[in-house]
Amino acid sequence: MLRARRLLLGFVLIALAAGAVAGVTAHPALSRWTWDAAAALVAVVVARDLIAALRRGVLGVDVIALLAILGALALGQSLVGAIIALMVAGGAALEEFAAARARGALTALLARAPRIAHRQDGTGRDDGGQNGGGLSDIPVADIRPGDRLLVRAGEVVPVDGTLAGPATLDTAALTGEPLPVAAAAGAPVESGVINAGAPFTLAATATAEASTYAAVVRLVAAAERERPPLVRLADRWAAGFLALTLALAAGAWAVSGEAVRALAVLVVATPCPLILAAPVALIGGISRAAARGIVVKGGGALERLARARIGLFDKTGTLTSGTPRLVGVEALDGYDPDTVLRVAATLEQASGHGVAAAIVAAARGLDLPLGTPEEVAEIPGGGLSGTVEGIRVLVGSAGLLAAAGLVPPPPDAANGGAAARLAAAAAAAAWVALDGQIVGVLLLADPVRADAAGALRSLRAAGISRLVMVSGDREAAAARVGAALGLDAVHGGLSPGGKIAAVTAERARGPVLMVGDGINDAPALAAADIGIAMGARGAAAAAEAAEVVITVDRLDRVAEAVAIARRARTIALESIVAGMALSGIAMLAAAAGALPPVAGALLQEAIDVAVILNALRVLRGGIARPLADRAAVARLDTEHVALRDLLERMRHTATALDRTPVPPLDALRRIAASFQALLLPHQAAEEAGLYPALARALGGRDPLGTMTRMHAEIARAAERFTALVAGMDARAGKDASGGMDAGARMDAGADTAAEAREAQRLLHTLDALLELHLAAEEALLATAEEPPARRAARPRSAATPGTAHGG
Repeated sequence: MLRARRLLLGFVLIALAAGAVAGVTAHPALSRWTWDAAAALVAVVVARDLIAALRRGVLGVDVIALLAILGALALGQSLVGAIIALMVAGGAALEEFAAARARGALTALLARAPRIAHRQDGTGRDDGGQNGGGLSDIPVADIRPGDRLLVRAGEVVPVDGTLAGPATLDTAALTGEPLPVAAAAGAPVESGVINAGAPFTLAATATAEASTYAAVVRLVAAAERERPPLVRLADRWAAGFLALTLALAAGAWAVSGEAVRALAVLVVATPCPLILAAPVALIGGISRAAARGIVVKGGGALERLARARIGLFDKTGTLTSGTPRLVGVEALDGYDPDTVLRVAATLEQASGHGVAAAIVAAARGLDLPLGTPEEVAEIPGGGLSGTVEGIRVLVGSAGLLAAAGLVPPPPDAANGGAAARLAAAAAAAAWVALDGQIVGVLLLADPVRADAAGALRSLRAAGISRLVMVSGDREAAAARVGAALGLDAVHGGLSPGGKIAAVTAERARGPVLMVGDGINDAPALAAADIGIAMGARGAAAAAEAAEVVITVDRLDRVAEAVAIARRARTIALESIVAGMALSGIAMLAAAAGALPPVAGALLQEAIDVAVILNALRVLRGGIARPLADRAAVARLDTEHVALRDLLERMRHTATALDRTPVPPLDALRRIAASFQALLLPHQAAEEAGLYPALARALGGRDPLGTMTRMHAEIARAAERFTALVAGMDARAGKDASGGMDAGARMDAGADTAAEAREAQRLLHTLDALLELHLAAEEALLATAEEPPARRAARPRSAATPGTAHGG
């Protein structure tokens, strides 16, 4: 369609130029025929479009353009007809370009769907396909209920069915659950999930067409069909303007008796400000958005985005990182948390799961020495077993350990009850057993994105009045994230169909935008008034189903997209109003006989140029400038990574002070040295350079006063800690040199114990202050032009979560 519009515009331009050349070379008849041909062709196209619009129940302002062209042809005003044809063809080409959709909504969904399944041909064996034979590859469409299928590692489950044995499944595509799920034999499995473990056998319970994944595809298609046809912004003004124009033209003809006056009125009333202003402004908005990493799939999408008032968000990968991170280690009485983590991480080195990677990264972040595991076996159902330093190690879910005869402690148990309660509250938990004895649990979380809170505040400032989470994850996990971000409502445990129902319910409050990144979000993205996909890390299906795609991994771009869309719509309306006001004045002049048709057509062209120039303002301004330059942001972010490493060492050392009667002086010395070499210089550099620049940008009276006060408190506590460690170090050196008698040594021991308690208190204080301060600075970083470098995923202390905060 866009190509056809361009060809039409090209033909009109060539005809207009050819007619002018013919007129100059004394061929007036040829000139008139050429111009008439251009006008007639455009009239036919406009008439066809009007008929199609009338069949949809829409009467557009193009009827005025059609009447003007036909009137010009009837009255022999060939040049007037050609000029009007040029305006109409140019406006139509621009409009088609703005509304064009460069996508096929179902492409990614269909591409991901499996096409071949591995069927066990009547062997009845549950050998995971390891014995060969008895397997044949068949089209997925040929699967029938009762067929036994082999699903290999990494493959997508082709149909709904039940498990013949345990399995580890990645259900994120359908449910949003960020971590692999262990499923026991006999458990139902939905098509579309991925086998994240060893091969397993599935007993089909439905055909491919009747299975869950095919239903997701149908939901996307149905939601798209329910959308009304794109209606131009201009057409809402058509009826009144059309009636006014016809009445004025008829009145001018009736009063003067001159048909040419009616033609002049129609010419200057040709609604090019209506036809051109909206598409030019919307195209400008699309271009501006693209420069910010926001792909908007058409002018209609931009317009709907500008009207959005309710925001719905997926959780996993949208509001959270989507990557598991170790947040704590709970050891049972008599066991050392470092040992629990070190042994588990040594074993997990042999696994490729995301959970295993998080555990290994946590151990390495604490500089725990990892050995080489032996006799490693991946256990279907969510676990790993093997030998580490001669000890049999088992790491896995509570269900896996229970199946092995090792039942984790209940929540009310004297030993391990706290670990059980924390495991139940965590996003995921991996229990650890050594030589048949449960020794602790590793707690994992899917952390909230660093830029999520700021992005949501920006959305509220941009006019989104209600923010809601719709997640396939557990309700408890979704509620925790929703509370942390201050959302207005949280809905957890939703299927793709449940998310569509949530979109429908929220639409009663106003136009809805939906933000997501997974395949399970695709139907809701298609059903919302406007769907926004986080495309940098999200599923291709979500990007296809959405009308707006954020191509950079920044949630704040959603607020920018809304701001750009609203600015484009406002400028479009301004251009329409100003252009039509000028056209109205010209119409009155034409009705009075002061403006002949050719002069009116040229004046209308001048109005069109003014309208276009005004609409192009969309390409400038409208986006807040960054508060700091890129170099400062990059430097600050690099130092924050090092400071978070320091925080982990502080937490680890604070925990160690509880576990040993002898203070770990080496660790305390290293922390004190880091305060002097890293922390305090970092703060001094911020006070000298970054903070003044931020204060000037923010305006107001001392906008960073609170941050400066926190710097002072951190520096005071750090200096006291350094002095305390220096005293402990001096006393230890004197004792080592034999300079103390028994009584002095006893007194020194009491002093050292008191100093160790004070050092621990100061570590707790600095931990809390630094954590809060870094979070506040990173909120300011979210306003920077470029996103901060991806921060290293670091766990909390390899002890009880929150220990370094005083419990």
